[in-house]
Amino acid sequence: MSLVIREAFLSFRRAPSLSILSIITIGFALFVVGLFGLVALNFKEALEEVGERVEVVVYLTRGTPETVALAAYDDILTFPEVESVDFVSADEALVEAREQLTEFQGLYSDLATNPLPSSLGIKLKPGFRNEESVRAVADRVSGFRFAEDIQFGDDWIATLDRVRNIAAIIGLVVGAAFALASIMIIGTTIRMTIIQRAREIGIMRLVGATDSFIRMPFLLEGVVKGALGGVAAVGLNYAVFELVNRTLLQASFFGTEHILLIVAFGILLGFFASVFSVRRHLRAV
Repeated sequence: MSLVIREAFLSFRRAPSLSILSIITIGFALFVVGLFGLVALNFKEALEEVGERVEVVVYLTRGTPETVALAAYDDILTFPEVESVDFVSADEALVEAREQLTEFQGLYSDLATNPLPSSLGIKLKPGFRNEESVRAVADRVSGFRFAEDIQFGDDWIATLDRVRNIAAIIGLVVGAAFALASIMIIGTTIRMTIIQRAREIGIMRLVGATDSFIRMPFLLEGVVKGALGGVAAVGLNYAVFELVNRTLLQASFFGTEHILLIVAFGILLGFFASVFSVRRHLRAV
């Protein structure tokens, strides 16, 4: 095993320029993947912030006793989709209207009676902030006798779902495209190394070296290049993140698990690209 490791690292010394070029190319390919990942991460967080505003508002029939509303409050909290319920009395609704709708403040001040109904604001748990779940909760709540009107902004919730689906499809397509490009790049560099060492490989075969023994240093070389490329990509991504954070807007960076995933992705790409390239080109040597 020590001989395999030595042979793998000797290839860096034999062709340092080619090895550095390989790592830079792999790093740039993974950097672009990571860059798209950063955009997707921040876009996802933005969508989650918008999703937190998803709410089903149940306007109660005028004259509904507060005890009935509070009993319904407890029932709705048992729904598996529901995170919280906020009861707003008619008086509280009027106070909020006076504070928020300042242009109508005079109108609300001169009212003889309060025209606003009590309501229940239902917020959903993460994972249920989609059109299907919102409609299910709204349909269930509509069965309560005191529910006079139910509002949940179905148009913009449907739009939010479409945006989520489009973002997921784009992420899958772009990620797959750059993964394929990375495999081709690593495979090309391994192929160049094999061609460069064709005479040495021929001598190794003459002295009895098996294809498995010859193959192992190339596989290890691909893994090391993939790992170094992944580390370089994370560094480049962090530099871009800092630049954006200081000059444009506050953004989020990858967590530890995402960083390890990028490096692991580089290792896997390096390994599989080496496997395919070595299997194909060793036969021609």
